[in-house]
Amino acid sequence: MGELKLLLKDAGTEGLQRIEVYQRLGGYAGLRTALSSSTPDEIVEQVKTSGIRGRGGAGFPTGMKWSFLPKDVFPRYLCVNADESEPACFKDRYLIDTNPHQLVEGILIAAFALRVEIAFLYIRGEYFEQRLLLERAVEEARAAGFIGKNILGSDFSCDIIVHGGAGAYICGEETALIDSLEGYRGQPRLKPPFPAVKGLYGQPTVVNNVETLCNLPHIVQRGGEWYKSMGTEKSTGTRVWCVSGHVERPGVYETELGTPIGELLELAGGMWKGRRLKAFQPGGGSMQVLLPEHLSLPLDMDAVAKAGSSLGAGAFVWMDDTTCLVNVSMRLVDFYHHESCGKCTPCREGTYFESQLMHRLERGEASLEELSTLTDICDNMNGKCFCPLGDTATWFVMSAYQAFREEFEAHCGADRCPIVGAAASTRVHA
Repeated sequence: MGELKLLLKDAGTEGLQRIEVYQRLGGYAGLRTALSSSTPDEIVEQVKTSGIRGRGGAGFPTGMKWSFLPKDVFPRYLCVNADESEPACFKDRYLIDTNPHQLVEGILIAAFALRVEIAFLYIRGEYFEQRLLLERAVEEARAAGFIGKNILGSDFSCDIIVHGGAGAYICGEETALIDSLEGYRGQPRLKPPFPAVKGLYGQPTVVNNVETLCNLPHIVQRGGEWYKSMGTEKSTGTRVWCVSGHVERPGVYETELGTPIGELLELAGGMWKGRRLKAFQPGGGSMQVLLPEHLSLPLDMDAVAKAGSSLGAGAFVWMDDTTCLVNVSMRLVDFYHHESCGKCTPCREGTYFESQLMHRLERGEASLEELSTLTDICDNMNGKCFCPLGDTATWFVMSAYQAFREEFEAHCGADRCPIVGAAASTRVHA
């Protein structure tokens, strides 16, 4: 267990963004292997054997997701979700920045396995430089014969279209992404039917995350059993983590799944200035808060879920003892209020009232009676919204309220933040 570089093993290599450097390091060997010695069904079985689960947040088994496509219904599409907008998440951006051809190769392998002839790479609107990198990588791959008709002399033909979004967080939800690709306002669709049956342009569609697809060249080259040998029984392989907040070395790290969470903190140099850990989020801005006693938990999707949170999109945010959880909650609630698409009432109205209450609480204007309505507001949202955005708008704030209830109550009627004020006073006299 511990740090194990698979997707990041060549990161830092000069010129890796260019196809000649990528190929010199073994790039596109996975695609060659897939086309020369495997059938599409065999690739799907290898992915199933590997046990890899989606790296975008939900953690659904990738091979199983692929198998939901109906037989003999064409055309079908692959949509790549590069709309990385989760607060504190930047791993997909880093993967694109350092090694865009790894993603392109993964897309082509998935397209071959799924019998897809057109793949759409939907990238976050703010990722303008990354979009240019991908467009150049696609053109380099096309010129080298990896994209187009009868790739490498096979019967497989595929094109990749890079499509920039407009900066809407909701388009990270797969059906909203599909609506946006079709030229509509990005809003989630009613399910069922699921995209595997009726997705882009009404055809069978698979939506996969950037990190998920970057694993495919390695799985094809070395086999599903090899990949399964890393990690835990139900969380196989490695994962790329975004690490930010109060740590000495924020950045991107890759570890084998199953590694204790505390080891990830050590890789990041420990807490900033030697301060005491107060709380952390393990999966991005939407995930429930965990506490210092959870550092011994393994980086395992099921283990973290059992503890009451989720590895989600793989973004760890570390908070020291000077952090006000009310302030953090307010800022996150504001984000979800701003990003709500407004399609369903529980999310549209709930995030508004949630935000209003959190601002009154942070200013010390809310009473204990008002604070007690926070649970009611969140209960009327969680599990009752059209898509997960409304649910996730409640997860962090409710977990913080439960874990730090005294901190929330101390804000009621206070003339200043009792946490930040006390921390500042402690530092002055230290």
